Amino acid sequence: MTRASASPTGVDAVILDYNGVIGRQPTTTMWTRLAALAEWSHRHLDSFQDAFWAPRNAYDAGELSDLAYWAQVLGHHPGLRWLRTLRGADTAMWTRTDSRVLDILHRARASRLPMVLLSNAPAHLSDVLDATDWRRELMADALYSARLGLCKPDPVAYQHALAATGIADPARVLFVDDREENCHVAAELGLHTLHYTGQPARLEQRLLPGPANSAGS
Repeated sequence: MTRASASPTGVDAVILDYNGVIGRQPTTTMWTRLAALAEWSHRHLDSFQDAFWAPRNAYDAGELSDLAYWAQVLGHHPGLRWLRTLRGADTAMWTRTDSRVLDILHRARASRLPMVLLSNAPAHLSDVLDATDWRRELMADALYSARLGLCKPDPVAYQHALAATGIADPARVLFVDDREENCHVAAELGLHTLHYTGQPARLEQRLLPGPANSAGS
């Protein structure tokens, strides 16, 4: 028999995605700037984004170096200075955070709720995120695809994150992600899920005690 959760919210730990939950999505201006740095015509931003995303999963999984990734995006190897510029602008696009979400997480952490970050992120971005104050203050651990050698929705990634929470029963853990397919795999593994669509109130309801709180998935 599964032991009932001692938490007033029914959640004894939470596994959180980064981008689209804690991290804010890049603006069109940011995409346009990166395309310009890549010497891509601003009139063809869609084609730049297609080129950007095509090898991204392999980059996030640590299968491509910074140089190999950008060589695939550009169609040729950039020089080292150009590579550093591109990597810096790319990283900057993914490091803006949602203060509303962080406020909720700080309040949940004050109640000693264990939190683990599970993010698809390349190595350099992983290092940058690990150095942030919110990461050190909020997260008991942070697992990144480049270090795991695999990306969500690979079930093994979730198993690593569940182990990092210290909670053996997945039914006592909430998984939060902005991608529905990632939530589906988590649910198949027995975790409660929240498909986050940019509404902090829903996250607050699931993590903090209150009359409107519900532990259902």
